[in-house]
Amino acid sequence: RRSHWRVFGQFMAFADSMLDKLDVWNGRLSIEQIEIIDPALLRDQLRAARGQMLVGAHLGNLEVCRALAEIGEKVTMNVLVHTKHAEQFNRLLGEAGATNLRLIQVSELDPGIMLQLSERLERGEWLAIAGDRVPLHGGRSVTVDFLGHPARFPQGPWLLAGLLKCPINLLLCLKKPDGDYRLTIEPFAEAITWIRSDREQVIHQWASRYAERLSHYCLEAPQQWFNFYPFWKTDDDANA
Repeated sequence: RRSHWRVFGQFMAFADSMLDKLDVWNGRLSIEQIEIIDPALLRDQLRAARGQMLVGAHLGNLEVCRALAEIGEKVTMNVLVHTKHAEQFNRLLGEAGATNLRLIQVSELDPGIMLQLSERLERGEWLAIAGDRVPLHGGRSVTVDFLGHPARFPQGPWLLAGLLKCPINLLLCLKKPDGDYRLTIEPFAEAITWIRSDREQVIHQWASRYAERLSHYCLEAPQQWFNFYPFWKTDDDANA
């Protein structure tokens, strides 16, 4: 049940995660502090000839997922973001010594961006994107069931994977009671394909599957759900 104490507890967990992010980028996190759950042995594919896509969420600590490219696997990871300040962040990452991580702005999937991402995949680089954040200034979305209520999710990850013809894997990182992390990587879709007449149906299908998996992990660690946007906001609420 919702209560002031539970809300306070979640904000405290969020504050704790912010301190953890600082530890990650200050080099205070070692690979030994991450328990990696990888039943399909996807880590063995990180150095394959062609890259793949990782879809994460604002659940737990995304920075650990991103930093894995630096502290463990040494694979080039391109994090797709909606911010217009990606280049400034890249400069800061470079100054901090990050060589395997790059942020790429993908507010619009124009031909230039698509060509760049395709080339990066062909070089064996990987792409990472959050699948639970609808861009603030519009963007294609789809409404699916999430924890028993309709919620909007972005179409971007599934459109992108279909256009780039690359496999998709889920990546989530939750903090354990002992302070270490449990990172789970699992295969999600070998390929997403559609024809023009059924594209909306196919996108809805994959967004629904993603929402189901996200629900599973949210129920494991509800206080680590840090997406504070009005996920279940209805049109009536918006017009109030």
